[in-house]
Amino acid sequence: MKQTRILKSVLLLAAISLGAAPLSAATPKKLLVVTVTKGFRHSSIPTAEKVLAELGQKTGEFTLDYARTDQELAEKTTPAALNNYDGAIFANTTGMLPLADKDAFISWVKSGKAFIGMHSASDTFHEFEPYIQMVGAEFLTHHEQAKIQCLNQDLAHPATQHFGPVYEVFDEIYLFKNFHRDQVHGLLTLDKHPNTRMPGDYPITWTKRAGAGRVFYTELGHREDVWESEPYQKMILGGIEWATGLKFADATPQCTQPHLSAEEVRAGFIPMFNGENLDGWKLRRTEGKRSWSAQDGMLVNVLEKGEHGTDLISEDKFRDFTVRYEYMVPKGANSGFYLRGRYEIQIFDDYDSKKAQLGGNGAIYNVKAVSEFASKPAGEWQQVEATIRGNRITVFLNGVKIHDNVEVTHATGSEIDQNLGAPGPILLQGDHGAVAFRNIRIKLLN
Repeated sequence: MKQTRILKSVLLLAAISLGAAPLSAATPKKLLVVTVTKGFRHSSIPTAEKVLAELGQKTGEFTLDYARTDQELAEKTTPAALNNYDGAIFANTTGMLPLADKDAFISWVKSGKAFIGMHSASDTFHEFEPYIQMVGAEFLTHHEQAKIQCLNQDLAHPATQHFGPVYEVFDEIYLFKNFHRDQVHGLLTLDKHPNTRMPGDYPITWTKRAGAGRVFYTELGHREDVWESEPYQKMILGGIEWATGLKFADATPQCTQPHLSAEEVRAGFIPMFNGENLDGWKLRRTEGKRSWSAQDGMLVNVLEKGEHGTDLISEDKFRDFTVRYEYMVPKGANSGFYLRGRYEIQIFDDYDSKKAQLGGNGAIYNVKAVSEFASKPAGEWQQVEATIRGNRITVFLNGVKIHDNVEVTHATGSEIDQNLGAPGPILLQGDHGAVAFRNIRIKLLN
C-alpha cells in the first residue's frame, strides 16, 4: 500500500513537471449564454442567468460568458469569436436573433460543440430551417400552464437519472411542429396532451446529435420557480455535462417497436403493430376521418368533442387466438376492441361509477357485464388478455378475470358481418371517441 502511494506521488510530480495538470484541475468548459430576445421576453431570464452561474461556480465544470444585447451577440458569434467557446446556451431566447453568421453558427455546433436550449429556444429562428433541424422541433403553440407527469424515457442519462420513472412539474407546456421522434433521443415525454389529456406523443426533453455536436433541449423553464427548483437544476446540469462531453450517455433514438417478453416469444405471440406506422392496418371506411396515427409506439385515435372518426381494421384475419393489448382513454371516452371484427370488448371510462354494467369497461357488449369491476381511471394504461375459441370468450382486465369461457351466440353490434365462425380481423373502434392502443400481440390457437 505504501509503495502504491509513493508511485502515485511520483507520477503526479512527473505530470506536473511536464506541464500536465492533474485530472481534478481540468480546464473548465467555456459556454456562451445567449438571452437576447426578438419576440416575447420571459421574466424568468434573470433567474436563468443566476441559476446557470451558480451551477458553474458550484461544480467548477464550466464558466460562462453572456450575450445579452444585439451588439454582444454579433460580436461573440463571429466564426473567430466562437472558437473561444465549447458551446452555447440559449436560455429562453425568441425570434430571429442577430447572430453574426447563422450558417457559421450551425457549422460550429456540428464541428463538435455543445448546444443547450431551454424553453423558448424552440421559439427562435422560425425562418431558419437549419436551426430548427438542429434543435429537433419548432414551437407551435401553448395553452394554459398545467401540472404534468413527465415520463422518464432514460433512467440512466445524467440529466434524468435523478427523477425516477415520473417527474411532476407545473409549467407552461409547448406543443411542437417539425418534431420527429426517430431523430431524437427522448428523455422526458407525455403520452397525453398536457391540457386536454387526449392521448398522443408530446415530447418534453431530448438530446440529439448535430454532426459531431451534441444538442440538449428541454421545453421546461417558463417559470421562475421551475428554474429555482432542485430537480430542474439537476436536469440542466446533467444536460450541460452531456452536451459538453463531461459525461457520457446514449443519444441513439429509442426504438418504438413492441418488445415481446421471452415467455411470449416461446408461447408464439407475434406483434400486430410495429410501433412506427399503420402498416398492416386499414380504415374501415376510406371516406372516414383519418384520425388514426402511429405516435411513439402507440396507435392513437384523436377526436375532438362531437367528431366521428372511423374504425381501424387489421389486414390479417384470425379465428381462434389469444390477444394481449394495452389501451388508454381520456375522461368520458368510449371505444372498443373487436375479436374477429364481430365481438366487442367494450372500452369505456366508467372508473367513477365503480359498477359492473352491460355497457361498461370490459363488458362483452350487448352480451355480458364484467364479473368483477377492474377498471382503472381515465388517463392510465389498462391491460387486457382475451381468448376466443369457437364462440366462447375469456377475458382478463388489469390482471382480473372478468369473463370466463362466456358463450357468445350473436355479433355484438357494429360488426363487419354475420359470419360468426369465420376468421376475421381485429377491429379497433374509432368512431365514438379518442383512444390509444399499444403492445398489441396475438397468438394463434390450434
